[in-house]
Formats: sequence, structure tokens, C-alpha cells
Amino acid sequence: MSAILVANVWFSSSSIDIDGRLLTVNKAAPRGSRTERPPRVFEPAYRVYVGNLPWDVDNARLEQVFSEHGKVVNARVLYDRETGRSRGFGFVTMSNEAELNDAIANLDGQSLGGRAIRVNVAEERPRRGSF
Repeated sequence: MSAILVANVWFSSSSIDIDGRLLTVNKAAPRGSRTERPPRVFEPAYRVYVGNLPWDVDNARLEQVFSEHGKVVNARVLYDRETGRSRGFGFVTMSNEAELNDAIANLDGQSLGGRAIRVNVAEERPRRGSF
């Protein structure tokens, strides 16, 4: 795509279709004119990593197991995008720290479907770059 084509789109203040994708060019705001956003505040997440899950465990079963140790806010098994099969691990979010610690203490190393599951505090994954 040429710079001339982009400039024409910008000056016409419209969009152009290129290979089935819509290209819209907007004029950039001058430096310093943007208002600063306040930093985001996140609630503490009482989230655990659950590893070595049997292949047949789904979200509902994971929630059922952890609900014996407190209120489960969210339970999710991760699946392979291409095959649809379980990846053998998931994450569970409990409602408070006491329930989180109780679940870890009572479930780490316990047998689920014939497999000893691993349960520990979930680490925050570093964010990927935007490109």
C-alpha cells in the first residue's frame, strides 16, 4: 500500500477497503492533549492453579470439588484450541483468602479421577507485548 493511498484516505476522512479489510485513518491527537487515565484498581484475586487434572474433568466438576472448601467464584479448565481436548490444568477463584488457603491445604496432592492433583496459588502471567 502506498503512502499516497493512505494520505488520500486521511484527507477524504473516510475508510477504504483493502483486500477485504476496512482501513480507517484518523488524525492523531497533539501531544499532551490526552487526559491521563487513573490507574486501574483490581480486587485481590484469590486464584489457584490446578494441575495434573484427569482429561475428563470439566468446569462443573472442578467447581464441585473446590466448593467443598468455600465459595467458588470461577472455575475453568483450559482446552486446546485445535483439538478441543483438556490441557490437563485449570484455575479456580475462591471468594476469600481463608477459603483459598483451605482449598490448597486440603486438595494439593489429593487424588481426583486416579491422578494426584497439584493445587497452588496462581502466579500472574507476564503480559505479552502488543505486537
